[in-house]
Amino acid sequence: MDKFTKNFLESEGIEVNSPEDVESDPYQKRRQKAAELKTYNTPSSFDKLKQFMELDRKVLRFFTVWDDRPSMFGQMRPFIIHYYLVDDTFEIREVREPNDGRDPFPVLIGRHKVPIDRYGVKSSFPGVVMELTAHEIKDYFTPKDFKIGQTVTIYGRRFLIYDVDNFTKAFYYQNFGITEFEPADVKGRAKDVPKMEIPPYNGFGSMEDSMQSCLSLIPQPPKKDFVKMLENDHKVLRFQAILDSVKPEDGGRKFIISYRLADDMMTIYESPVRNSGIIGGKFLERTRVAKPDCTTNQPSFYGPQELFIGAVIEVFKHRFIITNADEFVLKYMEEHSSQFPESTINSLRECFAGSQQTREVTKGGPMKVRRADGDLDRLVQEVQAQLKKISITGKNRIDDLFLKFDTDHSGYLDKEKLKYMCKQIQLPLDDDVMNALVTQFTTNREGKIFLEDFRIFFESS
Repeated sequence: MDKFTKNFLESEGIEVNSPEDVESDPYQKRRQKAAELKTYNTPSSFDKLKQFMELDRKVLRFFTVWDDRPSMFGQMRPFIIHYYLVDDTFEIREVREPNDGRDPFPVLIGRHKVPIDRYGVKSSFPGVVMELTAHEIKDYFTPKDFKIGQTVTIYGRRFLIYDVDNFTKAFYYQNFGITEFEPADVKGRAKDVPKMEIPPYNGFGSMEDSMQSCLSLIPQPPKKDFVKMLENDHKVLRFQAILDSVKPEDGGRKFIISYRLADDMMTIYESPVRNSGIIGGKFLERTRVAKPDCTTNQPSFYGPQELFIGAVIEVFKHRFIITNADEFVLKYMEEHSSQFPESTINSLRECFAGSQQTREVTKGGPMKVRRADGDLDRLVQEVQAQLKKISITGKNRIDDLFLKFDTDHSGYLDKEKLKYMCKQIQLPLDDDVMNALVTQFTTNREGKIFLEDFRIFFESS
């Protein structure tokens, strides 16, 4: 009501109430809102979709250390922070080191958005049982919070950033204009790590097998060169040697040293000698022989280059002097002359040249005859003595011997049959020796030895 009406009613004694608000009309409100000037908010140029399209698979990498040495049993442990630009999340991974004594759990903090101050949140209902949301936490870690030489506190742990990778350097240069990326020195005092001392070789088994017991808890067999084994299979270098000892009873002992090219192992065999008091036989099983001046950490083994005429090798505190070799040794060294010194090959050539000049012929018995020019008569006498030694007596036994070697029943023995007979009883087989024996058996120009000539020869011996 207006003022006049209000004054009139009060003059008549009527109490007038205070004015009341009129109920709004929803229709009128909608009309007014529709008639208002419309405004629009322009979206940001860097929205979520653009962030995904441009920053997907782009990760910042920070090298950090967590220095927990002030606490009991604490250590300085290296970690790597991976910051994912696509959604502003990061994870922290531990750098694994061999034999560090820790379980293999590389992820310390899983990938998620980490608040700067996790524990500085005001309490609100029902925050006791619900996860924190964007209403409680406003500040999260961003790339601006990570710099080289800066200490970042994440969930109560202090991480010192000491270096970044090349992609992170380029990102900071393009977006923040940072050009200084000098790595921080985080190396502390070096620990006195005890060195593994390898015990001396005890002589049991090979040196390589004993070394495997020191390198691992479960010993593994030493690795073999299978290509070398296939190329040098069944190739053995044989040398004759004598024992270099101060004991007089070891003066006449002779040994055969066999060197296997397939696995570089040696075998030593002692030739048995009757009435010497030494049994003989295998002196050393197949094994690799190390040089006396080598160490257990760096063993040095004998090779074929160290084996030559006159060489002295020490095998487990036994000294051997090489005096002779097999013809295959010289042939092999000449074929592989690039692998052997010239002095080694020359020593073998001189040895074989001297042996050809003075050939030594071994008879069936212990008697040995050294050949010389014009000494065939004496050699025939030695052969006759050797035949007498095998006790060929009696006419019947001589006839049986003749028939035994007369295999084609021709009634006579020629040079080849006589040579075969000498081979069976271990007599010399040289051509000049055979020719001299034929002349002693018969006067036949064709060299045919008949039964009667055979009897006369043995009866005259």
